[in-house]
Amino acid sequence: MAKKKLAIVLGIRPDVIRASLVLNQIRSRKDVDVTFIWSGQHYSDNLKDIFFRELGVAPPEVELGASGMTDAEVSSSVIAKLYPILEELRPEATVFLGDTNTVMGCLAVTQLNIPLVHIEGCMRAYDWRMPEEKCRTTIDHLSDVIYTYFPEYKEQGIREGLNPAGIMVVQNLIVDVLNEYYFKHKTRYDEMASARFFAERGIERGEFYLSTCHRRENVENRFNLENVLKLFAATDRKIYFPAGYRTQRKLKDFNLTLPGNVLMVDPIGYEEMLALMVNSRGLITDSGTVVEETAVLGVPSLQMRRATERPQVYDCGSSVKFDPGTPDDYPLDTVLHKLESLYGKTWEHKLGDGQASGRIVGDLVERLHSPDGFRMHLPERYHLDISRSWIGDGL
Repeated sequence: MAKKKLAIVLGIRPDVIRASLVLNQIRSRKDVDVTFIWSGQHYSDNLKDIFFRELGVAPPEVELGASGMTDAEVSSSVIAKLYPILEELRPEATVFLGDTNTVMGCLAVTQLNIPLVHIEGCMRAYDWRMPEEKCRTTIDHLSDVIYTYFPEYKEQGIREGLNPAGIMVVQNLIVDVLNEYYFKHKTRYDEMASARFFAERGIERGEFYLSTCHRRENVENRFNLENVLKLFAATDRKIYFPAGYRTQRKLKDFNLTLPGNVLMVDPIGYEEMLALMVNSRGLITDSGTVVEETAVLGVPSLQMRRATERPQVYDCGSSVKFDPGTPDDYPLDTVLHKLESLYGKTWEHKLGDGQASGRIVGDLVERLHSPDGFRMHLPERYHLDISRSWIGDGL
């Protein structure tokens, strides 16, 4: 059987986490020639390389080095640098995951008429302020094949006019990842979480909140960012805060001072994050990946979001809401009390059975070896009448 070429394009650390098992499984196959392309959206060791090492993912074959100070600059850089790579490679298909500026490279893919695959498709927060909402909507409407997590996500895509035959429900990849990298090695994480581990960080096991904050609507809006800090200050517990470099920069730009109970550090690796997460009182975050991880791990979370594309964490009772844009709707003492009330409780997350990565790899391989595996199989009611040419007919 002839090898089939497949390009996989990722660009930020949550992409590596979610796609790690897919990458490792499909790279191990003898019948698929995988080219892993890294956009460069995340580029420092603690945002990129440490995740490759800890997740056992071989480094990318191609690094685009796409950069820029704005979403437009990063997106355009990804498109411009990806185009010649794919033009020379000519893979049978190109795969993206998620909803960041990196997925806007899908424009280069479609310009070259290469079949386009989107993992984690059809998710919607219906909050058009979010750059992620624009990115995921764009790639979904250009994709030939979409792997989505739940039937309700597929229904969202169908309501937008997406072809149902091109959408496959696979369940949530994060369950697979945590089974492989945490639950199988829980003893090692327990040993890692020693008294010294917490003492070195100035925190006490089970008595601190872990926090992340990176979304544009929070960190690039002074009003919202101030309200995030007010939320931090409203608890007597220490908050361990691995902050991205853009978040740190915006705190300086706005001349905002961290409350005394907040310990801000540079971004950390995945193993350290998991060890802190499972030993925290709860997570205060605006990350979509983190609230799903905490739901699976049995850790409470507070989402600093107006709207989420991942409502399952509310459905299972693992998460509560705080909107920094309308803080009066969520009194700080009330929302923190709700977060505290979740500590020690259990829930059924229903995010997946841990087999999503295998479903994606199996379907991709089958499509790669099928002559029309990535063609749009439109139901009869979706067929368009293109038999009449409008060229030169006087209209």
